[in-house]
Amino acid sequence: MEACFLRWLLFVALTSWTLGDDGQVTFESELSSKPAQKLSKYGWYASVRLQRFHIPEQTAIAHWLFSVKKGHSFNCGQHNVSIHLRWGAPPVINPTETVFPNATLWDPSLSLILPVTSQSYTTFNLSDPAPGDWFVAAHLPEDDGRIEQKGFPSCSYYFQPQLSVRRAADTPVLQPGTVLTQTAAPDRPARLKLFVPEFTSSLSVSVAGCSSGEASESADCSLLLRLGSASLQHSQTELNCSGVNCSVSLSNPPWDSWLRVVVESSQVNQTVTFRIGSNYTVGCKPKSVGLTADDDITKLLDKSVSNATATGTGSASAPPPLPASACVWSVPVLYEELDLLSLRYTPVNGSNVSVTETHPTLLTYPLPPQATGGTLNLQLTLNSTNATLGNNSIVACFSAWAPVLQLNHSELCRTGLFMGYAIGINVSVPKAVVRLPFPQSTTWYLTLQLLCNSDCSNASVVSVVPEVSVSACVDDCGPYGECRLLRSYTYLYSACVCSAGWKGWGCTDGSTAQSYARQLTATMLLTLSNLFFLPAIVVATRRSYITEAFVYLFTMFFSTFYHACDQPGAAVLCIMDYDALQYCDFLGSICSIWVTILCMARLGDAAKYTLFLLGALLIAMSMQLDRKGLWNLLGPILCAILLMVTSWVYRCVRRRHCYPPSWRRWVFFLLPGALCALIGVCLYVFAETESNYYYTHSLWHILVAGCVVFLLPPEEKDRKALGWSRGFSWSWRWSWRPRVCGYTLCESSKDELYTVT
Repeated sequence: MEACFLRWLLFVALTSWTLGDDGQVTFESELSSKPAQKLSKYGWYASVRLQRFHIPEQTAIAHWLFSVKKGHSFNCGQHNVSIHLRWGAPPVINPTETVFPNATLWDPSLSLILPVTSQSYTTFNLSDPAPGDWFVAAHLPEDDGRIEQKGFPSCSYYFQPQLSVRRAADTPVLQPGTVLTQTAAPDRPARLKLFVPEFTSSLSVSVAGCSSGEASESADCSLLLRLGSASLQHSQTELNCSGVNCSVSLSNPPWDSWLRVVVESSQVNQTVTFRIGSNYTVGCKPKSVGLTADDDITKLLDKSVSNATATGTGSASAPPPLPASACVWSVPVLYEELDLLSLRYTPVNGSNVSVTETHPTLLTYPLPPQATGGTLNLQLTLNSTNATLGNNSIVACFSAWAPVLQLNHSELCRTGLFMGYAIGINVSVPKAVVRLPFPQSTTWYLTLQLLCNSDCSNASVVSVVPEVSVSACVDDCGPYGECRLLRSYTYLYSACVCSAGWKGWGCTDGSTAQSYARQLTATMLLTLSNLFFLPAIVVATRRSYITEAFVYLFTMFFSTFYHACDQPGAAVLCIMDYDALQYCDFLGSICSIWVTILCMARLGDAAKYTLFLLGALLIAMSMQLDRKGLWNLLGPILCAILLMVTSWVYRCVRRRHCYPPSWRRWVFFLLPGALCALIGVCLYVFAETESNYYYTHSLWHILVAGCVVFLLPPEEKDRKALGWSRGFSWSWRWSWRPRVCGYTLCESSKDELYTVT
């Protein structure tokens, strides 16, 4: 029923769009939907539910429908769901307002807040969206630190996004130097597209011959001319044409891509006819660069690696002379894919790049789509041999889609539609770093040029080392974090999970960091609290429960070293693999409870040890399937209690007396033991948070070990030392007597065969 309602909403939206169809083009509609996902409270980026949508070329409008539904029936109050939307890469969000690492730059994404009580919907429409991948991220408010046990009922919300688009299938192409006649109405804008080739420095689109119905060409047409697509982070270029003729110019347009042109009319109930044309200029085109037929890629790779080891020691050599028509030195770049979300770019001729005042130096870095889930790193280092640079500086512009080839104090690091990142280095600041988390998949350009504040005669050529790479996380999350690889269907991305109270995108925000003394205190409490199992081991041994004592010893040992390995920060000790320690700790804890309750049931030896082994095998299997599930803890406890109650009821009926018969056993042992167990379970399930974990979980260790001491029954009267049954003798005697059978095969008393002759 809910899915039908959502489709009905999208159908209504598509129907309203169809009423505004343009007769000059044919529109097609597409609908995509993602399955509902359970939302989580925000702790780090893995708490975000990330979805990826694809918007095709020439999409006129995109309509998102976001729905959130409560997954339970009890009242949880109102919660606000945060929804983030970004084009080209996952949104970089900061809901906890933490400090980003140094030199980390990011663009804010579109954010929506959806209040949810039981079920809520919200929509978002975007006209002329940029084609490509769009990412939607959703999460609940910041995590309050409460540790929720898996399988225990809790407030849950499910988020489902849907996208419907309406695209123009046969958009007219505006060729350079040609003129097309188009019409536009208030509800039917004229839509065209033009291709921007590489090395284009400027682009112009002009409108002429505007007429409105019976009016002459001198009438005011009131047209709105827009270039580009809407991407939320970057605006389109707009021009209001109030006369017959108008023209818009775009410098440094995006290279090697289709550019959208939309002309709208603001005149009511009138159709405007006009002529439109375009033209572009190539102001700066580098000479041919790259590999030739005689180049060996292995030699070039060895050369770049060997030169990279000499960073900062090489001298700057003048680049080869440029032709008279050239205006830029283009340096070929070697692209290496090292691992998942790990790329490295190296100049083919070595890590040192020459920079001059007369012409800019251009390096090109193509970024594939699978690298958008990492971090794009740029580091510029001034060669130490440039002692003659003086007060002059080297300016750089790192931009996407198109380069900025004019670098000076007056020109901004900006292309026609997108902002770039300006960088500067000099003798006093010889190194500059820029980190871009979740970069967009396109071609990135780095432009370098020497900017002279005084005489540049002593520094005509300066050597710079540009290092560009893609890494999974910012600075590998530092010493207080761990870089994790995450996946949303087929898309891979990465994020930092912080420890010891550190937080932030790169685990560099120490506003809530734990001191070393607090870390050491937490480790000592969680490990030494397991020594409270020593009384349980002593009591079990004295009462001849040797099997149970070994189970308690196993639990104490692995729980101690698991918590020593599980601690964040510096107070950590791991004697084996973390996963193995965790498995043994969980297995020993459940088995300790299992054997204790079965021991209280007073079953026969055959039944008890059979259930010991069967329970251990089933618990081991369940731990492997899901060791943190709530029923993996409650299941064995409830089964053991059921067996114990059944055994006690049988003894009561048989003896016609309450069992255990002594009131002292009930008052001084069973009730205190049950109370310790109940308090421990309540602490474990309801009271643990991230901040109080180290002492509440330590108290859980003490209570569990204490309840074993209280609940373990006294030694059975028909047992001797070491728990063996009465009648078993440690002394034995062996004798052998042959059996006389004549000329046949006979069997001795030791089951050996002899031939008697």
